[in-house]
Amino acid sequence: MAEFTLELNDDQKQVRDWLHGFAAEVIRPAASEWDEREETPWPVIQEAAKVGIYSLDFYAQQFFDPTGLGIPMAMEELFWGDAGIALSIVGTGLAAVGVLANGTEEQIGTWIPQMYGDADDVKVAAFCSSEPDAGSDVASMRTRAVYDEAKDEWVLNGTKTWATNGGIANVHVVVAVVDPELGSKGHASFIVPPATPGLSQGQKFKKHGIRASHTAEVVLEDVRVPGHCLLGGKEKLDERLARARERAKSGGERVKNAAMATFEASRPAVGAMAVGTARAAYEVALDYAKTRTQFGRPIIDNQGIAFQLADMRTQIDAARLLVWRASWMASAGKPFTAAEGSMSKLYASETAKTVTAQAVQILGGNGFTREYPVERMHRDAAIYTIFEGTSEIQRLVIARTLSGMPIR
Repeated sequence: MAEFTLELNDDQKQVRDWLHGFAAEVIRPAASEWDEREETPWPVIQEAAKVGIYSLDFYAQQFFDPTGLGIPMAMEELFWGDAGIALSIVGTGLAAVGVLANGTEEQIGTWIPQMYGDADDVKVAAFCSSEPDAGSDVASMRTRAVYDEAKDEWVLNGTKTWATNGGIANVHVVVAVVDPELGSKGHASFIVPPATPGLSQGQKFKKHGIRASHTAEVVLEDVRVPGHCLLGGKEKLDERLARARERAKSGGERVKNAAMATFEASRPAVGAMAVGTARAAYEVALDYAKTRTQFGRPIIDNQGIAFQLADMRTQIDAARLLVWRASWMASAGKPFTAAEGSMSKLYASETAKTVTAQAVQILGGNGFTREYPVERMHRDAAIYTIFEGTSEIQRLVIARTLSGMPIR
């Protein structure tokens, strides 16, 4: 029997150090500029593509790491560099996960390469689930997909919001309602190929944080996609809907919807992003506390500062361990019987908010200025408790899983 260890193997350490170098040498020096510009950092994405970080092969290698730690390790290092730029680099991954979670092998092979492009012509992809009146409440989704049997086409109509890369993506993955009577169980995911008529970008949002990442509405007006763009295929969809109708009649077990399958697979990765941001802020605060002198001594000599830093490091390490546990469980095919994926995302997200706020406090007036990066990190950290399931939704998922009750 293999000896239990939490130490990364040599290959993982090599990848970690490579990513850390890219984050330190390429992402961090550009972070302030692209945060101010509030634009997609295409030159940085292209640099990531040139060295092999922004590519299907890289993410596939990390995804299939048998320990499950490849993806969270990569997320932590990139987001240690800067959350906004890192999200621009990895944002395509959510759409890719949507295809991996719901698509056929042929769909995976056809569409995921088109999401990335190549180093000379980089592309991005968008996962479109949230709507103006349906964020956490996925059952209120209004975007409809109607099947035109005569043409073997699906017709999509509706408005999506908060879509990373929405409108500028080469490939959009759209979650839509195919059977309104089934609520969230009547959803399906669709590929909208490049340059499909009827898809347009709506409002681009000016955000509090992660400002280098493009976030916008996506408007769908009689968007027609071929039948083969239904992820998983129509036969599989019809079977799933039939099971959902039977279970709805009998009050039976819950059936996962297309959006939830994507989110459950990605929550530990979001937790790792939060760990990266928290760690970055902690390191700045630690260095500052060692060099900043007041009353003739470094401020870290004061218990009020030292104890904060001790708590910050403890919370970061605990968050990482929860993320690693959930990632290992997912890789090993172990069910989240206590909603371990949501646990990791919840704790890491709240840790990022707390730690970055403490970092600003330790830096005092300097922490409140844009001369130091903790101000930006604090703004960026706010998103982790909001996107891909708010902290309140994570608590609801955990509570329902633990109790087996329909807690509201």
